Amino acid sequence: MLSVLCSRTYRHLFAAQVIALTGTGLATVALSLLAYDLAGARAGAVLGTALAVKMLAYLVVGPIATALAERVSRQKLMVGMDIARAAVALALPFTTEVWQVYVLVLVLQSASAAFTPTFQATIPDVLTEEEDYTKALSLSRLAYDLESLFSPMLAAALLAAVSYNWLFTGTAIGFLASAVLVVSVALPKLAPAAHGEGRWAKTTRGFRLYAATPRLRGLLLAHLAVAAATAMVVVDTVVLVQDVLGRGNGDVAIALGAFGIGSMTAALALPRLLRRVNDRTVMVPAAFTLAAGLALLTAALGGGVLGWAGLLSLWTVLGVATGAILTPTGRIVTASSTPTGRPAAFAAQFSLSHGWFLLTYPLAGWLAAQANTGTAAAVLAAVALTAAVAALLAWPSRDSATVTAARETEQKVLAA
Repeated sequence: MLSVLCSRTYRHLFAAQVIALTGTGLATVALSLLAYDLAGARAGAVLGTALAVKMLAYLVVGPIATALAERVSRQKLMVGMDIARAAVALALPFTTEVWQVYVLVLVLQSASAAFTPTFQATIPDVLTEEEDYTKALSLSRLAYDLESLFSPMLAAALLAAVSYNWLFTGTAIGFLASAVLVVSVALPKLAPAAHGEGRWAKTTRGFRLYAATPRLRGLLLAHLAVAAATAMVVVDTVVLVQDVLGRGNGDVAIALGAFGIGSMTAALALPRLLRRVNDRTVMVPAAFTLAAGLALLTAALGGGVLGWAGLLSLWTVLGVATGAILTPTGRIVTASSTPTGRPAAFAAQFSLSHGWFLLTYPLAGWLAAQANTGTAAAVLAAVALTAAVAALLAWPSRDSATVTAARETEQKVLAA
């Protein structure tokens, strides 16, 4: 897997991703502490609103930014977004009102919504061999999972010596280092975009490609199953660990770590597995596994038999299934788009997949608060099962994911 790091361009881009992710992790911890300073007992409501702002930015801004970015190089766009994110990180410690936090989070996440799809669309142009690209996707998934484990520990170590405001400084340094690494390499030039498209057509190109491509519709539905399971883990782990099982704060981190370890296990296994089977064979069963895991959780909670080992096992299984869907996603998007249409396709994938969380996060939180965690698990299990069945039906078993087919589909989209 590490052989792809022999490419200097990819090595620098991967390092930029890892450093920026670490900075983002520090900002997450610091933002929680800032919210508590500003709102006290209402800190949870502030963070919940900030999360909604984040998802709205991902849903709306990505395609718009991608359409506008055709006028500048990918390198300039990514560097500019890194600088913008660094500026926001430096401004956050000086906020004195909650609304200021919301505005800055909107700017920060809008910059991320422009940066991330552009970054993702660049990697298959750097690593043109499918096997190398698959390894890069697995490395990227590992980076995300390791960040979720490493950043809180790094933040805890730093907070022992400095105030949380300095964590924002670390975040800014991470984004600036990412910008330096991006500018240090020559990126492949993007092919000229199709002429004659209006601004609205450019903005919606990726969405129209998804609507016209069965495998992309299936992929998006599989991501709904991911959103259902992830919402249960992210929102309700603390309730399950502390209220249902009566365990301490440290065990919340252990439970979340089990989910991350499961995802990392999938990322490590997939490059070898995908040499023998196609993506659909892995991803659709993984969606059903997410539904089954949530159903088992519902049954365990209803029967009062959920134990600590059971929760860790379930979270690990959900992590494996989540990683099995998220890791190969880039392969599907790349195979379903031409180099010209790839930025719009990745922007649509980024926006639409994150848009599901606007449904599942409120379900996980509101149902657990108004009813109980068993009800939340049952509803999310139903959502995941519906998504898995729909993905099975939408994604043809005999699927031809070729550049020629992608070009034909894209031409139909442009002509529509």
